[in-house]
Amino acid sequence: MRMKTQLPPVSYFIPAYNCAQTIVESVESLFHGNFLDGDELIITNDGSSDNTPEILIQLKEKYPFIQIYHNEWNKGGSATRNNCVRRASHGLIFCLDSDNLLIPESMIPLREHQVREQSDATYFQEQRYFSKNTETIDYIWKFRETTTLPDFLADHKNPGSSGNYLYTKESWIKAGGYPEFAGALDTWGFGLYQLATGAKMSGLPGSGYWHRYGGESYYIRDMNKKNMSLAALQVMLPYIHLIHPDDIDYIMSRKHRETWLDHLNERPLRTHTNQKGELAAHINPQMDKVKPGIIHRILMKLHRMIPIQY
Repeated sequence: MRMKTQLPPVSYFIPAYNCAQTIVESVESLFHGNFLDGDELIITNDGSSDNTPEILIQLKEKYPFIQIYHNEWNKGGSATRNNCVRRASHGLIFCLDSDNLLIPESMIPLREHQVREQSDATYFQEQRYFSKNTETIDYIWKFRETTTLPDFLADHKNPGSSGNYLYTKESWIKAGGYPEFAGALDTWGFGLYQLATGAKMSGLPGSGYWHRYGGESYYIRDMNKKNMSLAALQVMLPYIHLIHPDDIDYIMSRKHRETWLDHLNERPLRTHTNQKGELAAHINPQMDKVKPGIIHRILMKLHRMIPIQY
């Protein structure tokens, strides 16, 4: 299970909320050639109302070195993530959501890539979506090998939306952590803040991880409570000066402030220096004839998901 290596150790963490049906599989995926000597795993139960606490007891019995914590009440994904990072002993952090899976032996090349590139954030290039089992991949988000702030502003398909990637604790400090007012946009906001504060974000070519979708995701629960374009605008306010003035007017306008996020691929934002980013790839034969700008809305309607979960 543990392997000796010269690579810097990693603090893995899993924010756990009502995930009794999936968290065991997620944890086991970490121990299939990904967990190296010196690494640690931190799991925080965020006030689950199902039998997640009982499942965590069983995991602790099987893997005594796992650190398990319990929030007194449901604090939300961002606060739970931040508390996990504060408890982390190492300078490299990896967030694995409680319903997603690592591919066996995939973390070693990712960690080698981080060392080689000296990246502040290092991600798997492919986010491979499955609903029932990993033998059937329904579609893939293929990120660019480097993600810049212009790329982030042009496309909702980015490592920040995924949230499951390797990053330095220093970049977390510079970014101010996950924005705790952002609800289900917490990882999206964190990725934005990392790039806005100068983080280098790079992907390992040809790599991937398995991202589960379907059911009532964190994003869907939050979307039923608030308008996500307005929420995203609030997240962006600390770094709004990095946006092109015309695009600031656009996202703040009465006509578009409640819809701009849904139309991001059709109407990408630019940086204040007029830089426009590139789109990531969406790989799905059934969607080949669909215009890229409406894929996001179709996926939300058909699958009731967006890749921001905990």
